[in-house]
Amino acid sequence: MTADSPRIDAAAGTTGAGLMSRLFARAWSGSVLPVVIVTAAIFAVWYAATIWMNAPFQRDIYARSDTTYSTSDLVRATLSQERPVLPAPHQVAQEVNKTVFQTRITSKRSLIYHARITLSSTLLGFLMGTTLGILLSIGIIHSRALDKSLMPWIITSQTIPILAIAPMVIFFPLLSAW
Repeated sequence: MTADSPRIDAAAGTTGAGLMSRLFARAWSGSVLPVVIVTAAIFAVWYAATIWMNAPFQRDIYARSDTTYSTSDLVRATLSQERPVLPAPHQVAQEVNKTVFQTRITSKRSLIYHARITLSSTLLGFLMGTTLGILLSIGIIHSRALDKSLMPWIITSQTIPILAIAPMVIFFPLLSAW
């Protein structure tokens, strides 16, 4: 055993306490610490906003029942309202658990059911867009008339941001139906 080799702890099967401190320091010195800090800040802001947004309704409940309450009672009640204005993170987690794992997949209250519908619509749109793109490209390559008439419109459409095109695609067909 050389002076540079680590000492093996026979009971734990790992190197000494230095390994744990090095692993801990390595994990927190890289990109883990900023992610943990930002995530904790997001959850703290979320909880604070939950209390702030749900407090007026809870105060009204206390006022109607002529109940005295402390700040801790108000905070506890705002975080456990049945139908809050802004649900707390733990309420969202409970609802996701309920609608994903505890509800039948065929039920309309299941997130899996709705995810399947959304995915099928997305894939159908992708397939339709891909097919149209391939057919247009074949037509443009083989027909000079299509090339001259469609290419300026295609080039123009690539310069417009999608956020500007989406409302036009949605609303113009509705307006033309009137």
